[in-house]
Amino acid sequence: MAKYRKLSRTSSQRKALLRNQVTNLIYHGKIRTTEAKAKEIQKIAEGIIALAVKEKDNFETVTVEAKVPVKDKDGKRVKEVIDGKKVTKFDTVDKEIKKDKPSRLHARRQMLKVLYPITEVPTENAGKKKNTKKIDLVAKLFDEIAPKYENRKGGYTRIIKIGQRKGDAAMEVIIELV
Repeated sequence: MAKYRKLSRTSSQRKALLRNQVTNLIYHGKIRTTEAKAKEIQKIAEGIIALAVKEKDNFETVTVEAKVPVKDKDGKRVKEVIDGKKVTKFDTVDKEIKKDKPSRLHARRQMLKVLYPITEVPTENAGKKKNTKKIDLVAKLFDEIAPKYENRKGGYTRIIKIGQRKGDAAMEVIIELV
């Protein structure tokens, strides 16, 4: 028996398709696809979520000093003149950050091998670069999804059959996070 379904695609196309589907499943919580694709997506997604559950508390909190630019009431950076040049003025602030331990860092990198980066664009600025923000899906996995499943041994996703597709009669399903 084969270890995976080929989905009538070359290996690079198949890998890209599955990465895209898994990324969207984690970002949206559920997606609609064919049954064969859903079964392949389920394998990958379950592995990633299991990794997040295992490593969710494996970090230490560290206080670091950070330079932050001083801003005026309008939110613009304050400039000062030093030796005839305009230079931004900075303050030193203590910040607490999460520092991953080695096994969590490895898990993060394993997840990043599968997940595509997502950029969220507000609807009023569609087509513009302004106010776009990058979504950190790995942080979402560790902070939101993993705590939901910490007492669960597996079975983080569910496949629900919704019938045959009109065009080619392929069985369509909804795959969602439980």
